[in-house]
Amino acid sequence: MEHLSSLIRDVPDFPEPGIVFKDITPVLADGGAFADLVDGLAEPYRDQGISKVAGIEARGFTLATPVAERLGAGFIPVRKPGKLPYETVREDYELEYGTDALEIHRDAVTEGERILVVDDVIATGGTAAAAVRLLRELGADVAGFSVFIELAFLNGARLLDGVPLHALIRYD
Repeated sequence: MEHLSSLIRDVPDFPEPGIVFKDITPVLADGGAFADLVDGLAEPYRDQGISKVAGIEARGFTLATPVAERLGAGFIPVRKPGKLPYETVREDYELEYGTDALEIHRDAVTEGERILVVDDVIATGGTAAAAVRLLRELGADVAGFSVFIELAFLNGARLLDGVPLHALIRYD
């Protein structure tokens, strides 16, 4: 993972002063690194009976779709409100600076399906936890949450309600 870690670019004061954004676009731009990233996210779940991979808007889509392909699974978009064309269920959640919401198609999951959630980063955990709640509301068995980067010092994994977290890179 040192190879991937070396490509992550720190962008100070983005999206607001005091935040150091972990920019993964250099990893995505390198074909070999991108393939290694996707393999790393998928590998622990290869024999876990995953039927669908849920990706959280927007960078999560970039990672979840190739992970789904590697696992022979379908893809579920988890989106911001008003972006999905069919009937949805919604989950509101708290952010450190306000509130937000996620939506998923009402028919995205069949009762008992094993779902893997993929995103680029888990930070404070609010978005991750909202995605897990949405999937469970629809009857999913959320098998895991796979991310490229865990900002462990923000302790977001505590909000995953027992869902195992797999992170390729962890910043303590």
